[in-house]
Amino acid sequence: MNSTSSTTIDDKSKLHVVMFPWLAIGHLIPFLELSKCLASKGHHVSFISTPRNIQRLPKIPQNLSPFINLVNLPFPQVENLPKNAQSSTDIPMKKTQLLKRAFDGLQVDLATFLENSKIPIDWIIYDFASHWLPEIANRLNIPCVYFCLFTAATLCFYGPPYALLSSKEARLTPESFTIVPNWIPFPSDIVYRLHEILPNFEGFPDNISCISDVTGDVPDTYRFGVVIRDCDFIALRSCVELEPEWISFLSELNKKTGYFSWSGWTTRDESVVYVALGTEAVLSQNQSNELALGLERSELPFFWVLRAPPESYVDMLTTLPNGFEEKVKNRGMVWTSWAPQVNILAHRSVGGFLTHCGWNSLIEGLGYGRVPVLLPMLNDQGLNARLLVGKKLGLEIPRNEQDGSFTSESVAELLRLVMVEKEGEVLRCNARKMKGVFCDENVMGGYMDVFIGYLQAHKRQHGP
Repeated sequence: MNSTSSTTIDDKSKLHVVMFPWLAIGHLIPFLELSKCLASKGHHVSFISTPRNIQRLPKIPQNLSPFINLVNLPFPQVENLPKNAQSSTDIPMKKTQLLKRAFDGLQVDLATFLENSKIPIDWIIYDFASHWLPEIANRLNIPCVYFCLFTAATLCFYGPPYALLSSKEARLTPESFTIVPNWIPFPSDIVYRLHEILPNFEGFPDNISCISDVTGDVPDTYRFGVVIRDCDFIALRSCVELEPEWISFLSELNKKTGYFSWSGWTTRDESVVYVALGTEAVLSQNQSNELALGLERSELPFFWVLRAPPESYVDMLTTLPNGFEEKVKNRGMVWTSWAPQVNILAHRSVGGFLTHCGWNSLIEGLGYGRVPVLLPMLNDQGLNARLLVGKKLGLEIPRNEQDGSFTSESVAELLRLVMVEKEGEVLRCNARKMKGVFCDENVMGGYMDVFIGYLQAHKRQHGP
């Protein structure tokens, strides 16, 4: 175990906060951004992860680095998990349970760090997977925050602790996730499509209502149930301007101390479609073909980030339809390596965003007023898509309920509607309104001030 810096806190009004995110880039980066927000106010952060993930982090600005201590925990070796696989981006989805098994193996080293910290710890901010951490924190008299990187609507759909931890409320079939759960008392269309939830069941333990199965793997239902039940409050990466009804109901559903919403990031040409489906979603060959042909049929300029899936060394350009690059060379580009998404979305030429509906990506797109065309692939993404469609903030590409297939005609039709057709003006207008929320420093700064104020007011006394 090692850290990149050490510090002391002389000002007793300043906090020392431990950050412990799940092992995924889409979780590490928001936790780091929150760390930077705390550091900018003079608070101290111990950001804890594994060596390879610490190395992946963007460089911390020089003025903030004295306040952020990067702590490396040795990564546990797990059978059948590739040696250097320390993040969900390093593995196919079918190996996610192995990564969670390794994550749970960090428990002893993390407890040692918390017990031996020379600087008293005021708060621990953790992620959904750390079901064992609240018990350690409680033993050390350290309060906890669950930093939720899902929407309030998604968290309500997943359920309150009594449902997540009860065998009577357990959803044991994929079909049970395609209907509104009984704890939601008002009409809602925020449910999974069958093809969206089926991949999750491939990695579930045999009995998701139990604490663990014969392999020792812990189901996500139990992880969510415990981290929600045992936290002092939930910090939600959303805002009341987007989903007021769900944030209000979430507070009622879980009976926590408080909820604090936070988004964090913030010519008019707007003619280009930016296409990016995240770091973990994998298109089938048929889906890739239909998406490519849809971009061609739309006759719109586009920039498509098409990366190889984990553990694959395929040249992704060879997976495109014959002659595709030649046909679109004057208006479209396919990019097969890492791309600076925020910079692309910020560019004035971009108007639409064909996205996998990861919540981080949606916030980034709406933060620049880009209209999302929704193609959810896994995890919470389908629920995010339903939320935005209901808010008239995007359109979802129609899919076959069973296998998730779609047609090039539907891709082209929706892209043109969002980008150029008169019927899409309401979507473009609503997306610009969201830019006024997510990019408003006064609004977002206000949320952060309330969050930090709560941490300061409710930290526990150290010592006897």
